[in-house]
Amino acid sequence: MEIAVLKNSGEDTGRKVNLSDDIFGIEPNDHAIYLDVKQYLANQRQGTHKSKERAEITGSTRKIKKQKGTGTARAGSIKSPIFRGGGRVFGPQPRDYSFKLNKKLKVLARKSALAYKVKDQGLVILEDFSFDAPRTKDFVQVLSGLSVSNKKTLLVLSESNKNVTLSGRNLKNAKITTADSLNTYDVLNADSLLISESSIEKLENLLK
Repeated sequence: MEIAVLKNSGEDTGRKVNLSDDIFGIEPNDHAIYLDVKQYLANQRQGTHKSKERAEITGSTRKIKKQKGTGTARAGSIKSPIFRGGGRVFGPQPRDYSFKLNKKLKVLARKSALAYKVKDQGLVILEDFSFDAPRTKDFVQVLSGLSVSNKKTLLVLSESNKNVTLSGRNLKNAKITTADSLNTYDVLNADSLLISESSIEKLENLLK
């Protein structure tokens, strides 16, 4: 399939790039996408949550009332979970939420996400560009020229570009990444996927 290459001002360059149907034109696999996004979100969790059990609560262990004859349930310690300020029963403990996925499944998920972007007409191919110095105003002008300033955007570069990255990092709805760091969640979370022309070949080699 062929898609027109645009300048960063939004104008057509008159050139077209040929996208591989084996990557951008496949039938998306929703379950692969689900698993890859689930793994990505699970890996973001620190897993440092912790609540104290009755053995970890500071307090007296004296029996607070006699065993029988009070007409109420027996109670042995003020640290019991049934009392306010007592320990928590089966509370959260530190744990690792990450899990493994096969590489082929992750590749399929990324292909599926890219295919969805093509189907939804949310994919834009940009000619390679850079800035002389980091300026957020310059990056805003690029988004305005492409008519995506009010949308969530993900810009994919072939390699890290310091000036472009610094220019866009303060914008709430804009994210910049490289072809080898592209993940399924970011692709689907963006309304518009902006891919630089030089990163197309790199993406296709990574997703073969």
